[in-house]
Amino acid sequence: MARICELTGKGRMVGNNVSHANNKTKRTFLPNLQNVTLISDALGTSVKLRVSAHGLRSVEHVGGLDNWLVKTTNEKLSLRARRLKRDVSKKLTAATQVAA
Repeated sequence: MARICELTGKGRMVGNNVSHANNKTKRTFLPNLQNVTLISDALGTSVKLRVSAHGLRSVEHVGGLDNWLVKTTNEKLSLRARRLKRDVSKKLTAATQVAA
């Protein structure tokens, strides 16, 4: 399983370990991924995703999973998140057509 956030697209970064003698060796910086269950208000279901801590804070800041998916571009999202975004947008458009 790739170590990539499903919502933000955050992945591993590469850098150097630098010793006191200024010797440099390659190392990787991994994102802080968490397995979380987020609730979609539009769909009325809960969804299990692998999200970075930064991504989780961003989702809460925007106002929930549905708002995050609508505002985020498809390039950043994983395949599962893109499918979820499609379902949420269908529900939201159907709800606005019924209300109008």
